[in-house]
Amino acid sequence: MSSLVGTATLAAQKFIDLITLKACREPKETPLTPEDIVGVLEGRGWEAEIVKAADMEGMVDICPKGILKCVDGRGSDNEAMAGPKMAGGIYAIAHNRHTTSIEGLKAITKEVAAKGHVPSVHGDHSSDMMGCGFFKLWLTGRFDDMGYPRPEFDADQGAKAVKEEGGFIEMHHGSHEEKVVLINLVENKTLEPQEDDQRFIVDGWAAGKFDLDVPNFLVAAAATVEMLGGPKKAKIIVA
Repeated sequence: MSSLVGTATLAAQKFIDLITLKACREPKETPLTPEDIVGVLEGRGWEAEIVKAADMEGMVDICPKGILKCVDGRGSDNEAMAGPKMAGGIYAIAHNRHTTSIEGLKAITKEVAAKGHVPSVHGDHSSDMMGCGFFKLWLTGRFDDMGYPRPEFDADQGAKAVKEEGGFIEMHHGSHEEKVVLINLVENKTLEPQEDDQRFIVDGWAAGKFDLDVPNFLVAAAATVEMLGGPKKAKIIVA
């Protein structure tokens, strides 16, 4: 239990660090740089480096038929992998905006479709719709000390709402064996998950497309990886 409390405390502190960084930049409206991201992650005990997209195998164009899916690197029943990737799929948008109602989630589902992507959330073979680690952390209050209100709906209710609005329900299988976190900043590009060579894939550019708070979006993704016991190793992909 002490380790969980320590992780949550560290997550909260780094949240404050990123908010401070953003506040310092707002007067000049200077965007968060790849170097900023590396510095924050390294200060958190991660290994982080900046890499060129040209040096990354498997970069693909975003496809309108690809689902906007979770960063989860496990195997899946979904084959349309060339969509943007955010923690929890469209739950990341709701979380970032502090949207906690079913009606708000339905509105986000429609918004994602209107912006050219297939909205989705996911479960897995062992825990059904609670198989999304990000949503489970959100629902059970692990983001409370970072200022995020909990959703007013459970995992089954959220999935039902997304499906009713035309979204896709993805189901993962297997165990988490991700070795690295890929933070992609190249607009309209992504990578596709590889079940036999797992990695978390975070399309940071997509946060801007949905007018999210980018520092908060990235620190929530990093905190999620940490709280789930994932690898503290990242590559920040730039054009």
